[in-house]
Amino acid sequence: MRVLMLSKACIVGIYQRKLEAIARRGVELLALVPPSWKDERGETSLERIYTDGYRLETLPIRFNGNFHLHHYVGLERRIRDFRPHIVHIDEEPYNLATWQALALARRAGAKALFFSWQNLQRRYPPPFNWGERWALRRVDYAIAGTESAAAVWRAKGYAGPLAVIPQFGTDPELFRPPETPPSERQTSPFTIGYIGRLVEEKGVHLLLDAAAQLAGSWQVRLVGSGPEKAALHAQAKRLNIGGRVCWQEWLPSADMPGQYHQLDALVLPSLTRPNWKEQFGRVLVEAMASGVPVVGSDSGAIPDVIGDAGLIFPEGSRAALAENLRRLQNDPALRDDLARKGRARVLARFTHDQVAEETAAVYRALAGTTE
Repeated sequence: MRVLMLSKACIVGIYQRKLEAIARRGVELLALVPPSWKDERGETSLERIYTDGYRLETLPIRFNGNFHLHHYVGLERRIRDFRPHIVHIDEEPYNLATWQALALARRAGAKALFFSWQNLQRRYPPPFNWGERWALRRVDYAIAGTESAAAVWRAKGYAGPLAVIPQFGTDPELFRPPETPPSERQTSPFTIGYIGRLVEEKGVHLLLDAAAQLAGSWQVRLVGSGPEKAALHAQAKRLNIGGRVCWQEWLPSADMPGQYHQLDALVLPSLTRPNWKEQFGRVLVEAMASGVPVVGSDSGAIPDVIGDAGLIFPEGSRAALAENLRRLQNDPALRDDLARKGRARVLARFTHDQVAEETAAVYRALAGTTE
């Protein structure tokens, strides 16, 4: 079975573990990615790290950084040369790249599927709503990252087969706990971490407000970049905690596992907005796999990802977040318990192997084969 996957997300090296796992399941896989992708953090270039058993190739992209309008140069030739049975489009159905790949797949006689994180029932103006309806009528399969995303597409009229599978899992060998449990680490001060985009909807300003309410020895470690960085610097200064906040620019994905080992807790204080709510929170899974207790708001998918393996607070509540941090700061046994539960939850639900197996099952269903 030949599968061509089009995925800008797979420029991230650690995500390529899923592609290796798919290839081990009897799939002849060609993954096409842009040479780089632009977002709020800047421009991220392809990290070619895990490439065993499949082909990872670049394809030029137009309108890099434009979520809705980007598309690929030379895709028709690649599809014609590879002759895939299935085209896996790692894009939302309202994006031009999806329409392009779906039209070319149908022209080549290949089945096609899209992947979606969209968990809000948003209405788009023309031509995006037209293209979305066209894609929903013609695609052969859909994969949604969460149940809430699946519900969106059913509500919008998609009647075809649909599977709920996260886009990526995590590698439990790469992201693993240190040998010393949280309660025994000689970590002083108590280190609270945030890893991700520095944008308003991620709620990092709430984390600074909550941390400023803590007593004793503590620090906040922020790993990431984005348009809110200057405002967060100014906020830390106003709160008189500038000396307790450590800043680390975004790092290559292969360097990320070591970041978690510097933390006593990871926080994802996301805030729901009219056009966005937390779609998954990959850093939660990486932290849990790494034996780091997690604290998350109740925005979007966060409670479903964390389950009983972390602490959840009402989004926007500085007081509730501060209380959760205070509990972790003062209770090493709680930190150990959540570390164990988090690791177990990842092994049970969120590994690359599990995601690859479920994705390969979708391919087999599309191809009408059991092998």
